[in-house]
Amino acid sequence: MTAYPHLFTPVTLGCLTLPNRVIMGSMHTGMEDEPEQFPELAAYFAERVRGGAALVVTGGFSPDETGVLYPGGGSLTTTEQATRHRTVTDAVHQAGGKILLQLLHAGRYAAHPDAVAPSASQAPINRYPAAEMTPQQITDTIESFARAATLAQEAGYDGVEIMGSEGYLLNQFLVERTNQRADEWGGDAERRRRFPVVVARAVRAAAPDSLVMYRISLQDLVDGGQAWPEVAALARELETAGVDVFNTGIGWHEARVPTIVTSVPRAAFTEVTAALRAEVKVPVAASNRINMPQTAEAILADGQADLVSMARPFLADPQWVAKAGEDRADEINTCIACNQACLDHTFAHKRATCLVNPRAGHETTLTLGPTRTVKRIAVVGAGPAGLSCAVALAQRGHRVELFEARDHLGGQFALAQRIPGKEEFSETIRYFTRQLELTGVTVHLSTQVDADQLVSGGFDDVVLATGVAPRVPSIPGLDHPCVITYPQLLNGEREPGARVAVMGAGGIGVDVSEFLTHATSPTLDLPSWQSEWGVTGGNAPGGLGPTSPEPSPRQVFLVQRRSTAIGKDLGLTTGWVHRASLKHKGVRMISAATYERIDDDGLHLTLPADSPAVQELSGRLDGADVADHGGGTERRVPVVLPVDSVIICAGQVSRNELAAPLRERGVSVHVIGGADVAAELDAKRAINQGTRLAAEL
Repeated sequence: MTAYPHLFTPVTLGCLTLPNRVIMGSMHTGMEDEPEQFPELAAYFAERVRGGAALVVTGGFSPDETGVLYPGGGSLTTTEQATRHRTVTDAVHQAGGKILLQLLHAGRYAAHPDAVAPSASQAPINRYPAAEMTPQQITDTIESFARAATLAQEAGYDGVEIMGSEGYLLNQFLVERTNQRADEWGGDAERRRRFPVVVARAVRAAAPDSLVMYRISLQDLVDGGQAWPEVAALARELETAGVDVFNTGIGWHEARVPTIVTSVPRAAFTEVTAALRAEVKVPVAASNRINMPQTAEAILADGQADLVSMARPFLADPQWVAKAGEDRADEINTCIACNQACLDHTFAHKRATCLVNPRAGHETTLTLGPTRTVKRIAVVGAGPAGLSCAVALAQRGHRVELFEARDHLGGQFALAQRIPGKEEFSETIRYFTRQLELTGVTVHLSTQVDADQLVSGGFDDVVLATGVAPRVPSIPGLDHPCVITYPQLLNGEREPGARVAVMGAGGIGVDVSEFLTHATSPTLDLPSWQSEWGVTGGNAPGGLGPTSPEPSPRQVFLVQRRSTAIGKDLGLTTGWVHRASLKHKGVRMISAATYERIDDDGLHLTLPADSPAVQELSGRLDGADVADHGGGTERRVPVVLPVDSVIICAGQVSRNELAAPLRERGVSVHVIGGADVAAELDAKRAINQGTRLAAEL
C-alpha cells in the first residue's frame, strides 16, 4: 500500500514499462561536455535510479556542431562519442533504471559565432546573432537528428527526448517571432511546424526500437508565440510521426514570465497539460514546479497528466521516489526552486549542484560515510549552516548536540519563509527538523550557550554557526521610533506604516520590499499569480494576456548607496523576476543615495542632481524638499522621503564572539556560515560549508 497510488501505478511508454509515473527530467549539469566527467555523471544518475527514479533523461546533446549550447558543449555526432556514453548508460542499467538522451539543437540560443536559426535574428539573451538556415542546412540538420538517435541507441540509451521547447531550434521554427521564411519551412502555421514534425519522423525511423519522447512547448510566453490551436495541431502531427510520449515545456528562456522560480505556485501549468492530454492518445507528462508527492499525486488523480517530470527535485533529494513510495514524504529534502546552485551555475558555465543538497553533482567526491572515530560535537546555531552540519555529522555516526538561542530552528531561513514567494523555504526547515529527530541529535532551544558551558561540556569539537546580526549604519536618528530592523519587521515584532523607506537594496532589502508590498498573510494562489504576470489560457498567442497585479497596500521606496542598478547582484535567473515584481507593485527604486538623517519628517537623503529620481520625487511627493546646492565635484540635491517607517536592511555583521575564548582554552573550533562571512546572506555557501565540514570531521 502507498499513500500515492496513482504515482506508483505502472505505466507503459512505447517499448518501456515503468514501475511508477515519475520521470527525472532533463537538466544540464555541466558534466555532459567532457567525456572525462562521464564517470561522475554516471554516479549522479545511478544514485537517483537507486533512489527510485525509473526513467532519467540526460542534459542536452546537440546532433551537430552548430547546435551546441556553447563552444565545447556536449554533442553526439560520432561512434567514438557513443562508445564513451556506455559509462553512463551501463551505470543506469546496472542500477535498474532506464535512460533517454536528450537531443537539443540550440538554434539562436547557441552562444557561439556559428549559430543558426530559421531566419536571421538575435536572441535578447545571446550576444551572438544567428544566420538564417539554408534549405540544405535544414535537410542536413534533420539527418543529423536521425543519426544522433541511431548513435544514442548504439550508446545503450533506451531512447531519446527531442527538445522542442524553451525556445530552442525546433521551437523557433514554430513561431513568426523567429521564423519569417516564405518557403516550405515557413509562411503559415502548417509549414512552420513541418520542421519539428519531419525531425520526429526521421528520429522514429532511425531508432525504431527506442522510446521517442518529445518535449513540447505548451505556452511560449513570448510575444508572437503559438496560440493553443497551433500547439494542439503540432501535437497531433507529432503523434502521427511516431512520438511515444510528450513531456511538457513552458516558456522560452527569453520570456519575461517566471516559470520555475520559487514564487511560481506549485503545478502552475497543469491546466494546459490537461488540455494537451485531451488532444492525443499517447501519455503526457506534466512539469514545472512539481516538487512534492502530494502535488504529483493530485495531478495524476485529477487526470491532468499520465506522468510527472521533475528535474531539480532530484538534485535536492536523490531518494525522492523511494521516500514517497514508503510514505516518508516528511523526510524529502524539498527543492525550494531557488535556482542559486543549479540554473545560476548552468548559465555561468559552472557545474550544477543544489543549495539544499551540496552533494548533487559531487557524488564521487563529497561523501558522508560512517566515521571511524565517534566524536562528541557541539553545534552552536540552528540556521542553515548549523542544521546542515549537525544532521550530516549525526548521519556519519557522531554524537551531536545542537544549541540555539531562539525558541525555534531555521535562523535566517525562518525569516525568509515569511517573504511572499519564498514560502517553500519552510520545507527546508521541516526537512532538517525531521532529520534531527531521525539521527538522534540532542537539540537545546532557547539556550544561549557560553564558552564556559561548552568547555565544561567536554566536546571534542565545537562548530560555531551563530549567524549574523543586522548591521546598523551610523547616521543621526537611528533611535527614532519609526526605525525598524528587518528581523523586527519579519518576526512581527514591529508593524510598518503606510509609507515605508527600505534602506539597503541587496537581497534582504528586495525581500523586505516584497514583504511590504503584499497583504499581511500572502498566499501563492494561482489566479492572482496568473493575473500579475499575464498568463492566460485560450487562444491567446504565446499564452499571454494583459497583466493586472494586485496593488501594494503601502507606498515603498527602496534606497541604496550604490549607483548601480538595483538588483544587479541578485541571482542570474531570478533577479529579473524580483525586479519585475517590485515594478508591478510600484516600488520606487532610488540609487546613489547618501543617508543624511531620520527625523519626524522622514528619511533625509542627498542624490546626484542629474538623478532621474530628483525630478520624479519633486513632482510627486507631498512635502519633498528639493533644492540645488553646489560643492565638490558633484552637485547633489537634498530630498526628504516623508515616510512613516524606515526599515534597516544595510547588511549584516558576523556573530562569532565565542571563537576567540574557546580557542584560547584549547577547544577545536570551526566557524561556518554567516558567523564566518556575513557579506550578503548566502545559504548556498552556508549549507555547503556545514556539509563539507561534517564530511571532514
